[in-house]
Amino acid sequence: MKKFFVLLVLVITAIPSFAQIRGNNIVVIVSPDHQDWNYKVGEKATFSVQVLKSSTLVDNVQVDYEAGPDMYPDVKKSTTLKDGTMKYTATMNKPGFYRFKVKAHVGGRDYVGVSTAAFSPEKLQPYTQCPKDFDEFWNKALADARNNDLNPTRTLLPERCTKDVNVYEVSFVNNRWGSRIYGILCLPVKPGKYPALLRVPGAGVRPYGGDVYTASKGAITLEIGVHGIPVTMEQNVYDRLLEGALNGYWDSNVSDPNKNAYKRIVTGAVRSVDYIASLPEWDGKTIGVTGASQGGFLSIAVAALDKRITFMGAVHDAMCDYEAETHHVAGGWPHYFLYDKADNKKVEGGRYYDGVNFARRLTCDCWFSFGYNDEVVPPTSSYGTYNIVTAPKILSVYQQTAHFWYQEQWDEWQNWLLEKMNINK
Repeated sequence: MKKFFVLLVLVITAIPSFAQIRGNNIVVIVSPDHQDWNYKVGEKATFSVQVLKSSTLVDNVQVDYEAGPDMYPDVKKSTTLKDGTMKYTATMNKPGFYRFKVKAHVGGRDYVGVSTAAFSPEKLQPYTQCPKDFDEFWNKALADARNNDLNPTRTLLPERCTKDVNVYEVSFVNNRWGSRIYGILCLPVKPGKYPALLRVPGAGVRPYGGDVYTASKGAITLEIGVHGIPVTMEQNVYDRLLEGALNGYWDSNVSDPNKNAYKRIVTGAVRSVDYIASLPEWDGKTIGVTGASQGGFLSIAVAALDKRITFMGAVHDAMCDYEAETHHVAGGWPHYFLYDKADNKKVEGGRYYDGVNFARRLTCDCWFSFGYNDEVVPPTSSYGTYNIVTAPKILSVYQQTAHFWYQEQWDEWQNWLLEKMNINK
């Protein structure tokens, strides 16, 4: 009996090691009636709703739904779905995105489904205007920064190295002496000359692990943080910074281009290209930049400001077309004018940091990807930004994604980067 009890305890305590919580038994599916989710202006889009429990329809389920242009719903209603289904039809009389969002109430919990139809998205144009001295402003910012030697440091991280890749924490001077950029540099162990990839971060404050995988394929990779602090500390340090000194950094001094936090951030990202170009292992020809969300914006900005960049990959690019919200049209994160009345100085200051104005200056090969269901970086801003790019470009839409990516999307993204570096997958 004692042996049986011990065995039972061991089995029970072992369960958490292999049991996993995955998904929900109750799902709200919202589907448009065009497979590509695309419609022409004036066409009707019909959304079908299914509320499922164990893959079967739920009877007499109460739902709330809202519908309307991306980020600006103008219909909000509640109803009961007798058989767990409903249909909703909508249209738009100008290019844009129409979102239909359903919240089902089942067993005291809420479950959400959403679908966003595109109406002639290829005709969207951003609202953001470009300051006359935009190029002068950024040329001076970079020239001032480059008056300072990079003064690089490099520390080997043995626990992160592999037989093929050496991994280092590095730092170098950013926009002025004492202000530094930190990152994780990965170098192939085998001597040679290699293409390079700069990875720029999404919003927030966090440590970084470095892109060892891409480096193992035969590339120099540099993954940077943008806050001037080491990127190998404990997570709780970054959590405290985000709740303290760096809280809301994305909304600081927007009215004053010279004091905006992104002046240092953008400059530091470009200085990262300077650092990579200084490495004897770089092949002197191929260097790309890539990132998602805030990193999508930074990728566009770096590629626009530094013509050494040969390719750029941006996923759900934030910080594009803020000004659209002054016209009651969905603009980019961090949505400076979505809830607040537009201040002229803030509108004018924001133009120096709007991805649209950098996108207009892209000349390298570009890959863009985003989802129609993104409520952080609305597809209206992403598609409008893509439309004004005159450089060689590819658009890969994953309609159902919100502010995340699917495995297939990630694989396509990474494979494109490797292709641009002439690396076998």
